[in-house]
Amino acid sequence: MTAALEDDGFAVSKSDSIAGRDKLLGSQPFDAMLTDVVLIDGDGIEGLEEIRRSFPDMPIIILSAQNTLDTAVRATDTGAFEYFPKPFDLDDLLHAVGQAVGNRDGEDKPGLQSGDDAVGGLPLVGRSQAMQGVFRMITRVLRNDLTVLILGESGTGKELVADAIHQLGHRKTGPFIAVNAAAIPGELIESELFGHEKGAFTGAINQAIGKFEQANGGTLFLDEIGDMPADAQTRLLRALQSGRIRRVGGRQEISVDVRIVAATNRDLKPMIAAGTFREDLFYRLNVVPIQLPPLRERTDDIAALSRHFLRLAVQDGLPPRQLDSDAISLLERQPWRGNVRELRNTIYRLSLMARDEVIDADTIASVLHEAIALPKNGSDYSALGAALDNWLSHNNPEEGKLYPSALAAFEKPLFEHVLRQTSGNQLRAASLLGINRNTLRKRLVELAINPDDFSTAR
Repeated sequence: MTAALEDDGFAVSKSDSIAGRDKLLGSQPFDAMLTDVVLIDGDGIEGLEEIRRSFPDMPIIILSAQNTLDTAVRATDTGAFEYFPKPFDLDDLLHAVGQAVGNRDGEDKPGLQSGDDAVGGLPLVGRSQAMQGVFRMITRVLRNDLTVLILGESGTGKELVADAIHQLGHRKTGPFIAVNAAAIPGELIESELFGHEKGAFTGAINQAIGKFEQANGGTLFLDEIGDMPADAQTRLLRALQSGRIRRVGGRQEISVDVRIVAATNRDLKPMIAAGTFREDLFYRLNVVPIQLPPLRERTDDIAALSRHFLRLAVQDGLPPRQLDSDAISLLERQPWRGNVRELRNTIYRLSLMARDEVIDADTIASVLHEAIALPKNGSDYSALGAALDNWLSHNNPEEGKLYPSALAAFEKPLFEHVLRQTSGNQLRAASLLGINRNTLRKRLVELAINPDDFSTAR
């Protein structure tokens, strides 16, 4: 479809084929072109490069029902003014066309910019509306070095987004270095980030190159940035402002050229108010925020994600499996508090434990001991319900804080019970709980639980 702007609105000429589109373009000049990806006689993106050479001032807007990251990136590479995944808001489309026509004389364009050599195929799976905003934001930062802050719950795929920004961007030939601020002891994080000189502290027997220098020319992914200690936040801010770092114990400043992508599963604004996270660092990192939706807000993607993980499981040596419709429906009804990571682990477990090639709902319930199936009645939870009623009768959390307060009240005795069973061994405790060790370690600190108190060696 192509569109021309007249004084009283948009005059539209339509074509559902590449041949018809080319015929229209040869018949008269147009102010803007809208094209679908799937046309009757081929791929609507193919051939756009030649059209741009023939009509360099005509902005192109791409529409698509193939709502994948690969399609969004291909649209970016054509130099499209904007990309709209279906379904889209008609007012937004009309506004974009108006902007495109207004900018046709070479003004800066707010939409997608041209690129070269971007490659799709990264494991970001999802065609849901919730993921389309994520894909569009990724394409907007591929041709620049703006700092990106990825926000989302644990397990939503924040590192995959950071890796996609690197692999599809102009720094893809450089290194991609990831560092998890929550997994590094506070006293070592500055050395980890900036390196240290020999003799800088006890145990520093050699010079060490930090993550900033390792990422020079590429991308540095700072995961769990909300867990970074205050002193390290100050040095990080200085490095971001100046583009220079100094190793611990060193005197020489070193220039570094890195693209920063940070991520956190925490709400940083209350931490800023509490003084545990620097406000100036937040604004330095939050140049381009990308909010990743939790899996419960993109249930349309569960079937595609499940099939994707089944294929990965085969690549990892597990038997080939399929899911029937009832099994997928059951998976879509689960809360998935661990998000995509929890779904992946579940699919791998099913691939390993299922007896038949086709996994049905009964298989899911039996293999997982009905852990993820909805309870048939409330009898299994009567004791927990009574305990909850008792807790609520003695506690009155502030409005908006009931859930985190109740969760903490439940987690503390649960973690203490598991630590007693494992004699304080955090690795075994995390395995028994089915959560990541770093997650357990962070929650133990937040709940003021000392695992050494449960060690039989004391």
